[in-house]
Amino acid sequence: MQRPILIVEDDLKIARIIKAYLEGADFRVIHADTATSALEKANQELPLAVILDLGLPDRSGEELCQDLKELGDLPVIMLTAKSSEEERITGFALGADDYVVKPASPRELVCRVKAVLKRTDASSGGERPLSFNQGSLVLDGRRHTLILHGTPVAITPTEFKLLATLAAAPGRTFTRDELVTKALGYQFEGYERSVDAHIKNLRQKIELDSRKPDYIKTIYGVGYLFSGERDAL
Repeated sequence: MQRPILIVEDDLKIARIIKAYLEGADFRVIHADTATSALEKANQELPLAVILDLGLPDRSGEELCQDLKELGDLPVIMLTAKSSEEERITGFALGADDYVVKPASPRELVCRVKAVLKRTDASSGGERPLSFNQGSLVLDGRRHTLILHGTPVAITPTEFKLLATLAAAPGRTFTRDELVTKALGYQFEGYERSVDAHIKNLRQKIELDSRKPDYIKTIYGVGYLFSGERDAL
């Protein structure tokens, strides 16, 4: 049976509309109207992706996002009336893979779901693992894993795609706009700053000192580059 898309939305009218459009795009859909119910359903059958309303009655959507991410590499699209840039950046910092502001077009939301799933599929393709610094850091796209000094590191699909994009061309500087297009897969005013939030998360996971990074360097006024030394195959 196809893994479902989980809609977490306490407004039943909105949930029905989103569900109808997703099912029209051949997705199987399950729905939860509370954080508690969402976690139960996500544990019962790990969804392909989650559309998460942040204004839930029992817990904050931000807290639920963190709990959902602990279940695995689970793409989360935040759906919220919070529209400021800082609130979007906070959402990405919590591990969100996309952020859609209400009122949202259901057709656009379906496209966003497809884009997130496409990024996830692309980052878990059949390419050979990328190994750097004598095996100190290994990115395995087939298994969608990051190994640091022999230990697996939890990483979101968006973080993996961003790191894989940088690591595929060591020493090349990518602008934020390029990373939005190549790694995040969408283009919208303000999303360039979401790259900074994801880079911050990555540095906390892979750098000994995130303030003096060894792998992901900031090229001030331009963007970022990956400075690991790639191992011979």
